Amino acid sequence: MTEKRYLKWYNKVGYGSGDIAGNVVYAFLSSFVMIYLTNTVGLNPGIVGTLIAVSKLLDGVTDIFFGSLIDKTHSKMGKARPWMLYGYIGCAITLVAIFAIPTNLGQFAQYAWFLIAYTLLNAVFYTANNIAYSALTALITKNSAEQVEMGSWRFMFAFATSLLIQSITLGAVTALGGGAAGWRTVAIIYAIIGLLVNTLSVFSVKELPEGELVDTTDKKEIEQDEKYNLVQAAKLLAGNKYYMMICVTYILQQIYGAMISMGTYYATYILGNQNLFGVFSWAINIPLIIALVFTPTLVAKWNGMYKLNVMSYTLATISRALVAVAGYMGSGNVTLMLLFTAIAALGQGPWQGDMNAAIAACSEYTWLTKHKRVDGTMYSCTSLGVKLGGGLGTAITGWLLAASHFDSALTVQPGSCINMLKIMYLVIPFALDAIITFLLSRMKVEEANEKLRAAV
Repeated sequence: MTEKRYLKWYNKVGYGSGDIAGNVVYAFLSSFVMIYLTNTVGLNPGIVGTLIAVSKLLDGVTDIFFGSLIDKTHSKMGKARPWMLYGYIGCAITLVAIFAIPTNLGQFAQYAWFLIAYTLLNAVFYTANNIAYSALTALITKNSAEQVEMGSWRFMFAFATSLLIQSITLGAVTALGGGAAGWRTVAIIYAIIGLLVNTLSVFSVKELPEGELVDTTDKKEIEQDEKYNLVQAAKLLAGNKYYMMICVTYILQQIYGAMISMGTYYATYILGNQNLFGVFSWAINIPLIIALVFTPTLVAKWNGMYKLNVMSYTLATISRALVAVAGYMGSGNVTLMLLFTAIAALGQGPWQGDMNAAIAACSEYTWLTKHKRVDGTMYSCTSLGVKLGGGLGTAITGWLLAASHFDSALTVQPGSCINMLKIMYLVIPFALDAIITFLLSRMKVEEANEKLRAAV
């Protein structure tokens, strides 16, 4: 039987454009915050890494908190859209604050400024916005094919935005005066763009009536489903093994992204040309976008996400191993590195496209096993993954840079730093891909849901 379809093409495109706003924040922050803090503000990378780690401890509970609030929200706009809309205002303000640290402040005050702005961005505003945005996958359609299509549109916009930001930011900072003033101006421009696009995305879709989201029309039962506290919500998530797998996978992906962002240092101090970071960004993001275009078709052809995800990520793992081999050839074979980087990105694409649909399947698993509707809480793994994985990854890069005696005042870094940059950019990404491939090989949530439905 053909599933009912809920969305027009412009709903999918409008929804997907929301990740332009998300990556105006995330891609800009993850790719450039460390090099801005070390080379422009003059802060110590080890201390910055420690502050980021402290920030992660402070915002560790907000993901489940906001997910639970979304589940319990009732408004004319629905459950998630109000949080997505208003949360981004804070994202824009705190993004600018991070890249507007006054240079005339003492270093202690600069560290405090960064910690406060970074924590507010991640723990409060980005959390509210990102969980709400991700949860819309399960709130505006019940059609699994449309959920995959929404994920593909979302990440096509995400990777296109990342590509653009990674390609033009360093040049834009220089063109706008360079130094602290250049970074501040670029941040303001990105924040304004994000606000506009996020608002457009919010009003391009409409959430389904609450009664249509569950397999019952009994209003009292729907209300009873919402009667759980944060501890119970955490237990529901922890009791869903597929949620835990996706959460760990998401965290590892963000740590992977943090390591790849060290390409700014790798290109500058090993390849001798910082502009090559933009070239590698093209080699990553264009294949990802191409893969996302075909993901919905491949999922339909292979009757689900599982086989596609495992096979494609196996390709990615092998290719990242070859990137490492090419990187260790003398001073590095850039041509081969670009080739294998592109193939690896092509293999990573399908999981990016169908990940939101996999989370929706995890939410369905909780409904089938616990009879609790926790869509917003379930999508907390997206925010948790970005914050914990991205923050931990950035913290680790800071610690490793400091341990390897990186000095922003030096044009040529010591051998210990060069070796560490190779490990961060070449070896660790391969290892992370291998672990993710193993996790995806265990993620048979679609099969589990089919068995549960058949048992009813």
